[in-house]
Amino acid sequence: MLFKPDLNGTAKAGAIRVASGARRRLVSIFITLLIVGGLGYIAWTLWQKKPAARTIPDLPVPVLAATPRIQDVPVYLDGVGQVKALNTVLVRPQVDGKLATVNFVEGQDVKKGDVLAEIDPVIYKAQFDQAVAKKAQDEAQLANQRLDLVRYQQLAATNAGSKQQYDTQKAVVAQQEALVNADQAAIDNAQATLGYTKIIAPLSGRAGLRQVDQGNIIHAADATGLVFITQLQPIAVTFSLPQQQIVRVNDAAAKGMLAVDVFGNDGVTVVDTGRLSGIDNQVDPTTGTLKLKAEFPNANYQLWPGQFVNVRLKVDTLSQAMVVPTSAVQRGPAGTFSYVIGDGDIVTAKPVAVTQQNENDAVIASGLSPSDRVVTTGFASLSDGAKVVIGKDGQTPQVDLAPKKKRSSGAVPGKGDRGKDGKKADSPAASDQKGQTGQGGGQSGGAKSQP
Repeated sequence: MLFKPDLNGTAKAGAIRVASGARRRLVSIFITLLIVGGLGYIAWTLWQKKPAARTIPDLPVPVLAATPRIQDVPVYLDGVGQVKALNTVLVRPQVDGKLATVNFVEGQDVKKGDVLAEIDPVIYKAQFDQAVAKKAQDEAQLANQRLDLVRYQQLAATNAGSKQQYDTQKAVVAQQEALVNADQAAIDNAQATLGYTKIIAPLSGRAGLRQVDQGNIIHAADATGLVFITQLQPIAVTFSLPQQQIVRVNDAAAKGMLAVDVFGNDGVTVVDTGRLSGIDNQVDPTTGTLKLKAEFPNANYQLWPGQFVNVRLKVDTLSQAMVVPTSAVQRGPAGTFSYVIGDGDIVTAKPVAVTQQNENDAVIASGLSPSDRVVTTGFASLSDGAKVVIGKDGQTPQVDLAPKKKRSSGAVPGKGDRGKDGKKADSPAASDQKGQTGQGGGQSGGAKSQP
């Protein structure tokens, strides 16, 4: 007898297996969605916390301020010049001979008329004595001839002698007188030559290095000479200005003497003040500049021939001008402006017109009033409408020498983290505030311009 399977039971078992697989797939899908949703929530939470941790409070910007001053401001033209001696002389011998003595020290100040050196005078003294003796000889002959002239005159008056003889003797006496005068000229020449054996300083100044040593034979034709003497007091400075300033300089010179200052090696300290002594009559076509010359007393020997110096020429004075520190003048796309502190310590950017400025001060033609307060330091985070806190007079914001330690992204705002050393770190707001202060202190506020 054959076994017949139960078809209804098999169908039921298959249906149970299909239902069980569907339930497992639903559970898997649900778990997957739950995991994905949890990860998305965590990411969204971290994304929302990250900007909050970096939010910086809107703090006042620390600045320094100044009030415009009303004062007279001189107008200068700056140039570069070279120091030159008013007179430089190469002392040469005027006669030949042996250099017997040297009476100066190298680098010594000498006066006009000082005897610098002496040449052996023996030969020239003998020539002088010879000329004197020759004159004495001729004078003796002249005296005898004059006596003969008197005798011939008496004889001619009584017709005891020839008048022609008298006239001849008269001519002989005149000839001898001329010879005596020639002897005197020879004496003067010999005396002058003898005087040239003493080498005299032609002017007062500073002696340079000696060119010839004692004991050498020197000649009047020698090119080297004995020594250079340079006049140091007063002294001159030649400098150049652009050709565009010719009219301005000439107009100022027509009104009176112009003062000229010369600066030391630091470019700031005025070492001497003199006057403009000359203006060249033509412009240098290769450089487009005009040369000028000024004289300085040089009382302390601050200036030396050949030295390059910075000079400034005063051409005008602005009377009762408004002056602010140069750092208060800022430059933007629309031109120059200044931050003016108003009510509630709120700054406003105001355009200003600058007449002239240097490293320290700027002359304002318009845009400010004497009662305004302008920002001079602290421009790093400053903008129009920002609130500021003004430091005390003489207080300079400190510059950050190194960046502050960064705070971790998970830190709570307002609370500092502790580093490895256990010290509390600065908050981003405080660090930013210090950074603003430091950057503001190093800003000059404007480029240098000349009037």
